[in-house]
Amino acid sequence: QVQLAESGGGLVQPGGSLRLSCVASGSIFNINTMAWYRQAPGKQRELVADISSGGRTNYADSAKGRFTISRDNAKNTVYLQMNSLKPEDTAVYYCYAVVLAYRGGIWYSYWGQGTQVTVSS
Repeated sequence: QVQLAESGGGLVQPGGSLRLSCVASGSIFNINTMAWYRQAPGKQRELVADISSGGRTNYADSAKGRFTISRDNAKNTVYLQMNSLKPEDTAVYYCYAVVLAYRGGIWYSYWGQGTQVTVSS
């Protein structure tokens, strides 16, 4: 079993910054893609950014130029640095990872519980 634990959410004023962290733990042999998604009230969950095991990144248009995704493979951790935050960034942010529990096994997708980010004055 694999658990993803997010941290770093909170209340921030428009223009401010937050750094989200997500640590994967449990039965892990390898992790492929790690990503951040978000879901605002009344809206569908959407991709914010993802990063491959080799460090290749992909961003939603809304995140480009403001957010930076990174990962530390040795720590099974993914980060999301969010700058110039806007009220429309308010959402629950979810960590996502594709994990191989053991060599020769099957890749499974996992989600964290989510962390609330609120951007408001």
